[in-house]
Amino acid sequence: MEPNRLAVTEAARAIAAGRLTPAGLMEACLARAAAREPAIHAFVHLDPAQALRNAARARPGPLHGIPVGVKDVLDTADMPSQYGSPVWAGHRPRGDAASVAAARDAGAAIMGKTWTTEFANRHPGPTVNPHNTAHTPGGSSSGSAAAVADFMVPLAFGTQTAGSIIRPAAYCGIVGYKPSFGALHRGGMKVMSESLDTIGVMARSVADCALAIAAMTGRDLGDPEAKPGRAPRLGLTMGHDPDKAAPETVALLQRAAEAARRAGADIVEFDLPPALLRAAELHPALMNMETSQALAWEVAEARAQISPVLLDRIDWARSQPTALLRDAHLAASAAKLVFRDATVGLDAILTPSAPGEAPEGLGWTGDATFNLLWTMLWGPNVTIPAGTGPKGLPLGVQLVGRIGEDREVLGWARWLQAAMG
Repeated sequence: MEPNRLAVTEAARAIAAGRLTPAGLMEACLARAAAREPAIHAFVHLDPAQALRNAARARPGPLHGIPVGVKDVLDTADMPSQYGSPVWAGHRPRGDAASVAAARDAGAAIMGKTWTTEFANRHPGPTVNPHNTAHTPGGSSSGSAAAVADFMVPLAFGTQTAGSIIRPAAYCGIVGYKPSFGALHRGGMKVMSESLDTIGVMARSVADCALAIAAMTGRDLGDPEAKPGRAPRLGLTMGHDPDKAAPETVALLQRAAEAARRAGADIVEFDLPPALLRAAELHPALMNMETSQALAWEVAEARAQISPVLLDRIDWARSQPTALLRDAHLAASAAKLVFRDATVGLDAILTPSAPGEAPEGLGWTGDATFNLLWTMLWGPNVTIPAGTGPKGLPLGVQLVGRIGEDREVLGWARWLQAAMG
């Protein structure tokens, strides 16, 4: 197998055993990027010589020599950090984001910076879906999802405020893992929503995601490949706005539930309590009002360089009473408590990752309806590839857990993947 197609776990074992070198792995990833980047546009910054230097300097550790793509809302000391905005064109921070520093400390070799939507919000960059270049890869972690899916890099950072890890991972047919809120420190991140933004990863297996976050945080996330001694009890829901689901998504979720039942799982319908419905309703207010605070300098000093779609949301947020933001914070806090109590006896929630296949065109990165509530609840979210839709594009299903139960949810995600074949 070509080295760039190896999973993180496979590549790490090969490097540890001396069968592969960090330079050899990076060279294979760079060769793939050289062949595919003209069509995919996953990287906003990619300097092959610099990437090879990073591979040569990679420290011993659980991620020794693993190339990593860094979403361009995370600072890198040796590469531009421009946040998807012309306001910050050419910006060179002095230091790494805490998450990037943690990756390097674990042995990773930073390959390059991946495209993000403008400030990880709505306005897209040039990245396309590698399965069909006429379709979006999703956002805001667009470049990271496309680079991993197209075998340019085995691991990449994403961030999520509504659905920016889970949705593009599902659209591109890979695994996306948004950890519990705060698992990776946000120092050196261009934060938009103080209450929502979470750093996570994308890879081609559940085990890769678990290894990466464990290596960077020191947490024991177990081995998702280990077979559990029992089958799970899963709550099944289409979420707060089921009418947004395409027919193929409804059918997919039922197939996933049936496969889990055949493998021994107990599947129960999970009706969203009113507190969760209220939180979902107020997510846009929380996200947009905190974003308007975060971009106060940019709006004051460089308004003309901000996209009309983002300015529309900022202007709307600034027209709202401050009490609305307070209400959103209270609703989020209440929903976390209610979710904990309502899911007693359940191992995870089984729900769609996205409304359907990736939309056609590059002007819109898709709808976060099936992600925003779960992001608001601060627990782990994992999407796994689960087939294709009518246009042949990938579909995914998502498992959601309670705050801090990342190890369990990762394990059940791998169990479900095996049950679905």
